[in-house]
This record gives sequence, C-alpha cells and structure tokens, in this order.
Amino acid sequence: MTLLSYILAFLLAAPFGPSLKPVQTSEHLEEISEDLVRLTFDLTISSGWHVYSTSLPDGGPISAELTFDTIHGLQPVSDLLFTGTEIDREDPVFGMRVRYFEKKVSFHQDFRISGTGWFMEGALTYGACDDESCLPPQKIEFRHDDATAQNAAGTIQTTGSRYGISQIEGYDPQLWAPVSYSPDNGVNRGGSLWGLFLTSFIGGLIALLTPCVWPVIPMTVSFFLKRSSSRSKAITDAVTYGLSIIAVYVALGLLITLLFGANALNALATNAVVNILFFVILVVFALSFFGLFEITLPSRWSTGTDRKSATSGIGGIFFMALTLTIVSFSCTGPIIGFLLVDAASTGSILAPTVGMSGFSLAMAIPFTLFAMFPGWLKSVPKSGSWMDRVKVSLGVIELAFSLKFLSVADMAYGWGILPRDLFVLLWLLMALFLGLYLLGLFNRRKNGIRQKAGVAGVVSGILCLAFAAWLAPGLWGKPLKAISAFTPPMSTQIFGAHLNYVEPQFTDYNQAIDEASRSGKPILIDFTGYGCVNCRKMEASVWTDPRVSETIRQKFILVSLFVDDKTPLKETVSVVENGTKVKIRTIGDKWSLLQRYKFGANAQPFYVITDFKGNLLAGPYTFDPDPERFIRFLNY
Repeated sequence: MTLLSYILAFLLAAPFGPSLKPVQTSEHLEEISEDLVRLTFDLTISSGWHVYSTSLPDGGPISAELTFDTIHGLQPVSDLLFTGTEIDREDPVFGMRVRYFEKKVSFHQDFRISGTGWFMEGALTYGACDDESCLPPQKIEFRHDDATAQNAAGTIQTTGSRYGISQIEGYDPQLWAPVSYSPDNGVNRGGSLWGLFLTSFIGGLIALLTPCVWPVIPMTVSFFLKRSSSRSKAITDAVTYGLSIIAVYVALGLLITLLFGANALNALATNAVVNILFFVILVVFALSFFGLFEITLPSRWSTGTDRKSATSGIGGIFFMALTLTIVSFSCTGPIIGFLLVDAASTGSILAPTVGMSGFSLAMAIPFTLFAMFPGWLKSVPKSGSWMDRVKVSLGVIELAFSLKFLSVADMAYGWGILPRDLFVLLWLLMALFLGLYLLGLFNRRKNGIRQKAGVAGVVSGILCLAFAAWLAPGLWGKPLKAISAFTPPMSTQIFGAHLNYVEPQFTDYNQAIDEASRSGKPILIDFTGYGCVNCRKMEASVWTDPRVSETIRQKFILVSLFVDDKTPLKETVSVVENGTKVKIRTIGDKWSLLQRYKFGANAQPFYVITDFKGNLLAGPYTFDPDPERFIRFLNY
C-alpha cells in the first residue's frame, strides 16, 4: 500500500462544507384551462441533503404542506402532489417509514376558479436535512390573484420596510438583541490538543520499538560518532538530525492542514461517510500490523533521499532524517495514520501539526540522547521476537479504536448494528485475546519448546486480562466512565439499559428567562425540532450520559425551543429579512426567527448558554455526539 493510496483515502474523506442555501426554490402559477390554474413549486436539492415528502405520519419529520392565510374564489381540486423520485425507507430514529426526495422535486396543486376577483396567499412548508443537521421548517411564500394569472412567471416580488418585530408574542428588544461571538465562546478544545500531543508523543515512543526503527538507532548514532572529528560535533549532528526528524513530520501535519483547510477539518468529526472511511483505514492499518501485508512507499523515494544524505553539511543530515521517515513507513505509517485520524476528528485546524509535533519529538529524543551518552547503547536490548509482540499489540489497539468511528457512522445512519453492549463485548474479546497472546498462549514452538513470554509480556498480559474483566459488567449496563468517550451511548444498550435522560424545564424562552432571574442560574438554550433526527441522536447519546444530565440539572435552566412547533400565534406577524417578507405564523416560526435574528444560525441542533438578560456566556455547540466535548462546553 503506497503513500499515494494513503493520501487518496484522506482526500476522499475530506467533506465539503454544507451549502449556505442547500435547497434552491422557485414557484409559479400557470393557467391550465379557462377555469383551472396550477400552483407549482420547484426545488433543487444540494448533494447530501434531502427534502421530505407529503403526508408523513405524526411524530415524524416535517411533511411538505400547503397552507393558506387567505383564499377567495378558488376551490382546490387535488391534494398537494409531487413529481420526482420518492425514496421510501425505515428510519430507526423516528421508528417509522419516511419518504423523501434527493436532487430535485416539484410540488403542485390545482385550483378551480369559482368566482371573479379570486385571490390566494400562503406558503409551502417543507423539511430539509442532511447527515449532520436539519433546517427549521422552510417556507416558500406566495401571493396570486386573477391579475397575476396572466403572468407566465407568476411570481410576486415583495418590498417594504421591516415590520415591528415587537408585535410577536413575548418579544423583548433586550432579550432578542443579536449576540456576537468571540474566540472564548464555544467548546474549549485546548484540552483536546494537549491530550492529542501526549497521545502522539506516546505513539512516537511506541514507534521506536518497531522493527523498522529500533535497529536504526544504534547504527545512526554510531555513524555520527565515527564521521565526526569530535564528540561535540557528533552531538551537534545528532541534535540536527533530531530537529530534522521533527521538521519532516511537522511538515506532514501542515500538508494535511493545507490540503483540507479549516472548514473541512472541523467537519471531519461528525461526517458519517468520513467516519466510515476512518474505520476502514484503521482496519487496514491493523491488518498490516498483523503481517497480512506491508504499507510501503515507492522504493525510488528512499533511494533518492539516501543518495542525497551522503552529502556533507546540514542538507545531508536532513536527507538522512527523510530517509529514515521513508524506510520506516511500513511500521510508522499505521501509527501516523491513526494519529492523523484522531487529529482530524478533534475538529481543530491545529490538530495535525500538534499531533505530528508530539510524534516527531518522541522519535527524535533517543538519537540525541544516545549521541550525548554513547555508553547507553550497550544496555539497549537487541532486536527480537518482542518486536513482533509490539506489532500485534498495536494492531489490536488500532482495531479496537476503529470501532469508535464505526459507531459514529452507525448512529448517523441509524443502522443499529453496533449497540453499546456489542461494542463492549468486542473490546472485551480483543483484550482477552491480547492478554493470552502476550502471556505466550499463541507463541510458536521452537524445537518442541514453547517460547517464553518474558517478564514484560507476563505483566502486559495480566493487565490486558484485568482490563477484560473490568469491561465485563458493561455488558449489563455498567457505565464504564473511563471509556465512555469511545463507547456508543447508553441508549443503545440492549441488556440492562439505564437511560438517564434529562427533560427540559421549559419550552418557552421568556419563561426560562423568568426562572433564571429568580434562581440566578444560566440558561442552556436547545434549539431543536420534533422532526430533527440529529437532535434525537444528541439527546440519546449525550444527554443520557450521567455526567451531562447531572450537570444540566444542577447548573442550568434547560429550555428546548422547537422550531417546527405548529401551534399558531394569536396574530400573524410579517418581517422583512434580506429583502424578503417572512410571515411568523406559529410558535415554531417565532423560535426559528429568534435563532436567526439573535444567534445568526438556522440549523438544528444548536446549543447556547446565556444569562437571564440574554447575554451570551458560551456557545454555539452544534451536532457532536461526544459527551466529553459537551461537558467541556457546559463547563465554560
């Protein structure tokens, strides 16, 4: 497997940011006969998005529906019909069959003219979602009368100034005042970067123990000592060599960042397709550690760099470091790949560079230390069968972590193939296998005598078996908090499931404000929707975490604002947004306007923390089913 295929896998994994307007719409009225007109809505849907069909059951996604503010002199002669390829499938999140369209669809309804001076005004409402978020109920406003029936386009352009938003029930200028975001808002990922650096540093130390790197250390240090005129020069060369190793790997991290950019890296954490690709990549790397094949770079690369390393000076030392990187790739590649996958999944633009800095620092330290203290080389253990055990152990670890990415994709698509107890069982079996392997149960016989595991193997094997024993209660619902960031949510547990879901205290913004002013607690605002798939996933996978639910109950006033609540307002209100008149007819319209007007967003799920005056304290936090990150958001 070459570097080209490795990079190709990452290029395929790079998602493009969602379109700012994922559904392009147009509407027109046409005269079919002297007494019959047809109202048509054409929708063009961006890749990755879908629009739900008509007449879906209650409790499901938002159906396409035509509503009228006023209709006079017209009699509907059909239901709302559609033209397009309808997809029908079972949705496990909603627990029902749903129907939707991709790419394009047209909705239309026919009306018979029953009198002169006919007139109609209203909107087509529809729901649109992708794999990560859902838009609030979208509306295509229309207004037609017998004068516009002769117009082929049939589209009315609305103009006018902004209407008084104060007419909306419960509107308060201070509480609705738009907020501004700063780098201090949102999820604090600093801990993740430090954790990534530490993980990468450990990964670098492990890479040193592989057969491709360990034997090179004494040979390289001896080379510096022999070719240098003095020990101080040898140390200087070794330090330069170590810094060159760091430069090569940091350059790789920067290359990943430049290839994908900030937006793509931020989307990697939750994109379902990307998580599937990450799962496949880690499985491939694990199989390479098991010895099924080797991941190598083109031989001409190592030949070319080795030739240039023969030159004197800093340039030659740098190419020696580059040669080490290339020839050791069959062992270090899977570790680097795992670290880059982990870095991408943090969603931070700095993550690849931070990860490669930690990895390369660990790789560079031994060369410098052994050059300073060459006597240490005598105590270095020789290469042997222990390196095979290191490779197999790394393969099991990569296979175990690949399940985390499969779990994310499983939740996103609602397959239900990897419930929590199955996940724990697979980890338990892997830990059991690795423990027995390290204890020497599967060691080959040599001359009729089974090879001994050694002290390190026995200790490591016992620890793996202890870990397997610790996992066992998780099969019946024990939280296993130490690995909760990796396991599927407790809501997917089949045996002994225990949901710790937290219910919202309010579904009205003003009521939450009043309670917060009395209690002094901050407000956790949850912009959600009855038809929002990923809102349900967040509630099932994050809010059921005992730490999350306890923090919310003790620390916050939780208000869930449903943007698709169809309860009508006492009075319809119109506002003009971006030159377009928008009617606020329902409670859901009101909360959707609040989200757009105050927080500048229109997708759900969407979480922010405010005080009782409406001032922003933390956020936003969008779809990311990782309890650890949500807890960091709550502990702003």
